[in-house]
Amino acid sequence: KTESDAADQARKSGSVPAEADVVVIGGGSVGCSTAYHLAKMGVKNVVLLEKHKLTAGTTWHTAGLLWHLTSHDLEMELIKHTRELMTEVLPEETGLETGWVHTGGLFTAYTQQRFDAYKEMTTLAKVFDIEAHLLSPSEIKEVHPLVDISNLVGAAYSPQDGTMDPAGTCVTYTRAAAKYGAKILENCDVTSIETSTDDYGIKRIASINTNYGPIKTKNIVNCTGVWAPYVGEMVGLNVPQLTYKHAYVVTEPIEGVNKVPNLRDHDSSIYLKRQGDTLQIGGYESNPIHCEHVDKDFAFGLYDLDWDVFSRHIENAFISVPEIEQSGIRSTVCGPESFTADSKPLLGESPEVRGFFYGSGFNSGGMMYGGGAGRELANWVIYGKPSIDMFAWDIRRFPGMLLSNKSWLHQKTHEMYSKHYSIAFHHDQPLAGRNARKDSLHQTLADRGCFFEEKHGWERPGYFMFEENGKPIKSHLLPYDYYGNYDNVKHDNYKYDELLRKDYTFDFPGDVHKQLARESLTCRTSAAMFNTSYMGKLFLTGPDAATAARYLFSRDVSAPGKLRPCTYTLMLNDEGGIESDLVVAKVPGLTGGGILYMFTLIKTEFYMTVGGATTEYCKGHLSDRLSDLGIKCNVDDRTNDMGILSLQGPKSREILDAVVYINCNFTFESVPPAKCNIQYLNRISFVGELGYELHCDMQHMPKIYEAIMQDSDKHGICDSGYRAMESLSTEVGFHHWGHSIRYDDNPLEARLMNLCDEGADYVGSDAINRLRGTNPNKILCCFTVDEPVQLFGHEAIWRNDEIVGYTRNAVHGFALNKEVAFGYVNARKVGSSDDEAVLSGNYEVERMGKRYPAQVFASSPYLPTFNRMMGKYSDEDQQRLLARMNA
Repeated sequence: KTESDAADQARKSGSVPAEADVVVIGGGSVGCSTAYHLAKMGVKNVVLLEKHKLTAGTTWHTAGLLWHLTSHDLEMELIKHTRELMTEVLPEETGLETGWVHTGGLFTAYTQQRFDAYKEMTTLAKVFDIEAHLLSPSEIKEVHPLVDISNLVGAAYSPQDGTMDPAGTCVTYTRAAAKYGAKILENCDVTSIETSTDDYGIKRIASINTNYGPIKTKNIVNCTGVWAPYVGEMVGLNVPQLTYKHAYVVTEPIEGVNKVPNLRDHDSSIYLKRQGDTLQIGGYESNPIHCEHVDKDFAFGLYDLDWDVFSRHIENAFISVPEIEQSGIRSTVCGPESFTADSKPLLGESPEVRGFFYGSGFNSGGMMYGGGAGRELANWVIYGKPSIDMFAWDIRRFPGMLLSNKSWLHQKTHEMYSKHYSIAFHHDQPLAGRNARKDSLHQTLADRGCFFEEKHGWERPGYFMFEENGKPIKSHLLPYDYYGNYDNVKHDNYKYDELLRKDYTFDFPGDVHKQLARESLTCRTSAAMFNTSYMGKLFLTGPDAATAARYLFSRDVSAPGKLRPCTYTLMLNDEGGIESDLVVAKVPGLTGGGILYMFTLIKTEFYMTVGGATTEYCKGHLSDRLSDLGIKCNVDDRTNDMGILSLQGPKSREILDAVVYINCNFTFESVPPAKCNIQYLNRISFVGELGYELHCDMQHMPKIYEAIMQDSDKHGICDSGYRAMESLSTEVGFHHWGHSIRYDDNPLEARLMNLCDEGADYVGSDAINRLRGTNPNKILCCFTVDEPVQLFGHEAIWRNDEIVGYTRNAVHGFALNKEVAFGYVNARKVGSSDDEAVLSGNYEVERMGKRYPAQVFASSPYLPTFNRMMGKYSDEDQQRLLARMNA
């Protein structure tokens, strides 16, 4: 029985509802979960359409594994919700069993680095109250007697892991959904989707056509798995995922298997799933087979298994569990599975078509993520945003120009598939899909020893590396070699890969760490040049630009008669959550004297610089708000057209005085007119020093850079990258959206109420007014650790032997010579949100299972005042920093 009574009746009548509040397309685990959560959360008219039968496509043949341990807080939280649904909520609501099999999960480690990665995961698991243990080789044998422990360093054990049944899961989701009023229609094919364009040029979902007839709706959720790109094409959207053949085999019975936990052997890139008295063996190979096309009727089809590709998994399984070698193979399963460019699913509303929600690309994790993902998709549709930070999965993390780049997508998905079980080193970089977006200074910096990082398609400076004689190490990027697969020749003596591997550590990365110290301390004592062109440059233009600016931002940036005031401000959502922190300047129109907009002369516009990773996200947030409010205003993205050079440090003023031909001793956060092809000159700093940003046309940036750096030896300027900038900015307590602040944090919790104007009407102001005078449930604090151990974020925060939170981001602060981290303390566990209480007690930070004494502060101890940013330097402090740098 795979259909609800309501579904059966609708199918037999050959009709569909004339209208629906939401139509979910796809009856796999994610689609069924989304429909269930929408209906349970009060949406009255939810319709789930499945072209064939529930579970068709990928869900029906999935392994159904649920593993709690991961290195990401988001994923751990979603998986935990899925398990609660399987074991408690759905059985209670439906009276049916979901098919959950409680096995436990064992993660074996053949290397110390892998074991360290497991230590990180088990530490994070404590924060989310997930049971996890670290095991010695002898303890492994007690949990899994069949494992060969002779070469193992240790293992992690997650006792609450298990296996989900595809049919049972989808049936209980849909039965519960029908109970709450949803309609489930099988054998219902979506033939086309209609859109409309509103008065502001915004494309919106209008209706959906099926073989049973049309349904008028404003919202659809595309949960069609490997067929998601076909549905996207119906409204002119690219869905950036590719399909690969993904396989497993099932052994003949093996004695003793029915009592062992599921096993993940990441080092061998395989998993062993308990299936009765047999084992299911699967994994991720380095040469997966790409499916160019998956037929729309390939509902319950399978491919022939390519043993040349799969055999390595069998050989590795023999090593892990030798008894397998004495067993035969009972059956094989090889089906289509979708993978994305960064191994993260594609969720959220399209920035191009309002009402079209992505819900696909789960990288073989749709079952275990499905419960949590469905909940958050429901929140997205109902409230316009998820209930927790989902940016890592948000479709708006990708720049629009990459979504149609097939070569980029093919390279990236291959690398992500082949590295699916690789250790998640914190500063790892891809070798695939590089050089997709470069600025005009790229080659110059590469020749000067720049090691580039790829962030959302951009090549941005990471750090600069030199030989002992001072000669730059040139680590130019080479075309992707697919790691020598598919008859490609693997690169030999690849300098970029060689430098990258220096960061494959959980400790301080040797030579790289020394270079970061040099860049950071040079910035504190002299001056450092940062190329920050990766940042997003957005402009609000149009007749209502000033009205929009007053309403969109938490501080007034639109004061009449004042051009070029540069303001650090926030964008909030209706609940007061922080959607972005950004800098806004009121500037002359693009032509200087004004610009034409719908035959109206516009004299000013508002220039916003936002984090590079969040450009598409911020642009979408702004556009959505403007269209919803009916404000006549455009959001222009000029990121590719403009460059930004940021000169920071005590000597920055005297250096620029000679270059831009004006007196640089102007007001902090102001934007005077400038020469030398510089469009805007901002006195602003993200590193806690006197500093300036030079905004210019992209084509002029190399000449401006050359003019500033021509006397670099004389002034002691050094090139510097984002790794040093991250250390410098975190050390002084500046925020990083997506880390120390997110849209599930509010300004009261983040100590940013000073950025929220009182008595003004802006998005989120009602929520902010309600927060004033209240006590937050959590409060952001700064933590320092004296012991020289590398912190990365996601470490557990202990207070008086109780976990009260976890670190969001962490760096080594070179000026403090300490580890610096930021995280939120649970005020309810402390008993108060007052600093007197929160900052008292015995604090520790747990890293990889070991606790280290920590000091706690309301803000960074490095910059309790902003004297340095104002250009007021103490000789004693500067001498101390110079001595540290020379050491």
